[in-house]
Amino acid sequence: MGDVRRKHNLHSRPRKRFDSVRISSENDIVKQYGLKNKKEIWKASARVSELRNRAKKLIPRSDAEKKEFFTRLQVMGLQVKEISDVLGLTTGAILERRLQTVVFRKGLSKTALEARQLITHKSVFVDGRIVNIPSFIVTKDLESKISVKQRKEKPAKVEEKSNE
Repeated sequence: MGDVRRKHNLHSRPRKRFDSVRISSENDIVKQYGLKNKKEIWKASARVSELRNRAKKLIPRSDAEKKEFFTRLQVMGLQVKEISDVLGLTTGAILERRLQTVVFRKGLSKTALEARQLITHKSVFVDGRIVNIPSFIVTKDLESKISVKQRKEKPAKVEEKSNE
């Protein structure tokens, strides 16, 4: 029958369900980055905590391993030079690297929500390929290779003048 495996969550829900301070800050983040829902914030924070845990495990390791980890993060577009920088990462740093945010910041769309719509409607090219995933993490080398499909111009309506 094939190997069927359960797909695990990439995030964890907040411990307190109704924490007004957390909810209001999450609402601000959703508006700022044009996110679909709060699960996207939780995924970004899970990614940050994963990076922090890796950095903590690298503390006793060799400098070569640390350097490899830092270069991988720098290619991803994060400004990291030391373990303390990794421990200081925020969810905003990950959300800034999303394709949706990069398209908006480059001025290819007027709002973050419009950027999301352009991406899901397959109007955004990254390095010549259509990418329709708003949460796609844009690396530094791909940042300059983002373009939007040109829209077809509708012919201007010609108003008919009635001869009266």
